[in-house]
Amino acid sequence: MEIDIINQIIKHSNLVLKGKEEQVKLVICNLLAGGHTLIEDAPGVGKTTLVKYIGHAFGFEMSRIQFTNDLLPVDILGSSIFNKESSSFDFHKGPIFGELILADELNRAPPKTQSALLQAMEEKNISIEGANYILPEHFSVIATQNPHKQIGTFSLPESQLDRFSMKLKMGYPDKESTLELLKQQTDSKNVSGENNKSDQLTAIKKHIEKINIADEIYELIYSLLDRSRTNNELIPLSNRCGLDLVRVSRSWAYLQDRDYVIPDDIHYLFPYVTGHRLVHPESSDIDYEHKVAGELLKNI
Repeated sequence: MEIDIINQIIKHSNLVLKGKEEQVKLVICNLLAGGHTLIEDAPGVGKTTLVKYIGHAFGFEMSRIQFTNDLLPVDILGSSIFNKESSSFDFHKGPIFGELILADELNRAPPKTQSALLQAMEEKNISIEGANYILPEHFSVIATQNPHKQIGTFSLPESQLDRFSMKLKMGYPDKESTLELLKQQTDSKNVSGENNKSDQLTAIKKHIEKINIADEIYELIYSLLDRSRTNNELIPLSNRCGLDLVRVSRSWAYLQDRDYVIPDDIHYLFPYVTGHRLVHPESSDIDYEHKVAGELLKNI
């Protein structure tokens, strides 16, 4: 799977998601960086459609978890069921055991249920009843959430937010894209997927790891982390956030057909990677988060 095929997937997305190529590009960038993505916006703007499109285009084994207020951790991870024939308990895997996990409306489930994702997102393995289960190599979570002001939502804890290396919004399409959408519907399954994508994705990720980052870029990233830690009005950025910014910037450079990272990559990606980590979720929306991140960036 070369860069031109990925570019074709990005371009083809306009047949399914009118005018959302940039959002698709950001999600694919984070996917190639091995990160998890949080998409926040109002219902009906294409969040779930975007995830389904990417899952089908890359040929992932996809699991969808519809988060509700009565969902339990066992419904996500799986449970042991007694087998009468063998007189023993057999573990039945839950939907978390997939390659691409769509955590739909994540913030409609209480924090106890949300916490079921913490170990999986951080370590790509799960410990259940004394046994450890390894998740697929290309395991990634793309979660959607509704704005916090909507009825029936729970704020994601800071530890959960920090697991997401990028957060973005869909936004409503412009007039031209909306009219095209009304006149024509294209199923996300009408996309040729890559059946044998595992080895190709592994090769791409290894190539991305070799993309050069100059010492000055590392200094820039450290300055941004340090500034957040000396500002009493902000939530300090973690080292995990810094690592995410390094990985995503390499992936973004790859999508730009470069073998090195430039400062513009950091400036562009910084709000997406840090905005949801800088301010308390109950007192903000994604536009405010990006504004705060932008102000921090201006001071460097």
